[in-house]
Amino acid sequence: MFDHCLYFNTSALARRLEREWAEAFRPFGLAPPQGFVLRAVLQRPGILPSELADELAISRPTATRALDGLAAKELVTRQAAEQDTRQVAVYPTADALAIGAALNEASGKVTRRLKRLLGEPVFEALVKDVRGVRSALN
Repeated sequence: MFDHCLYFNTSALARRLEREWAEAFRPFGLAPPQGFVLRAVLQRPGILPSELADELAISRPTATRALDGLAAKELVTRQAAEQDTRQVAVYPTADALAIGAALNEASGKVTRRLKRLLGEPVFEALVKDVRGVRSALN
């Protein structure tokens, strides 16, 4: 009935992928959104929440909630931005730095598994196509 429904098929895929990354990030006590936000902060210490939201294609309130959770876990800190003290920059803590490589490896393991299951060409084409659809709908 819904074989040709973009909403149904992408939602079902999103739920399945959510479970994959939930399992990968469970050892760190992180939900998938927190894991990806933390990975972005680790990659770009001093990132502004607005930049983080743009980078991850999420809303600013969603980024703020994820950052609040990471701050409660003492994995990120917020400080006045150097370029504009009216803005807040986000930095990883020492605890975040300590798990950074393992967090990236856990995510990479999921990606490698999916590439193996789907075949790398299919995986790469799917990611490219989904990004293209997402861009076209913005």
